[in-house]
Amino acid sequence: MGGMAAIREHPYPTPLLPTAPTAPAHAPSTAKPRSADDPPSPFARLVRGFAGEADRGEATVHGALAAGGSSVPLDMTSLLALQAGIYRYGETMDLAAQLVDKASTGVKTIIQGQGQ
Repeated sequence: MGGMAAIREHPYPTPLLPTAPTAPAHAPSTAKPRSADDPPSPFARLVRGFAGEADRGEATVHGALAAGGSSVPLDMTSLLALQAGIYRYGETMDLAAQLVDKASTGVKTIIQGQGQ
């Protein structure tokens, strides 16, 4: 069993992106412009969720750095909570990077398809 397997469980369900039918490339767009009164799209809600998780993760890291300079040692429960928070922050950043990679690959594919 050489190494330890990474735990990939997440306490919250992963949001799924809805799939929408795609229009043919030659069809004109029928999408209406979004107004300020429209509810946010599922993608916008997902990005806001990532931003909130990133903010919480950064606060955890900054808190850990501030506590590291303190003369008061942390107990085992606090250290485990800190480890879990930093792990969650890393997983959030990894998932956000994958999302950006998939989105940029999709945009690149669309742009290449329009050039033909």
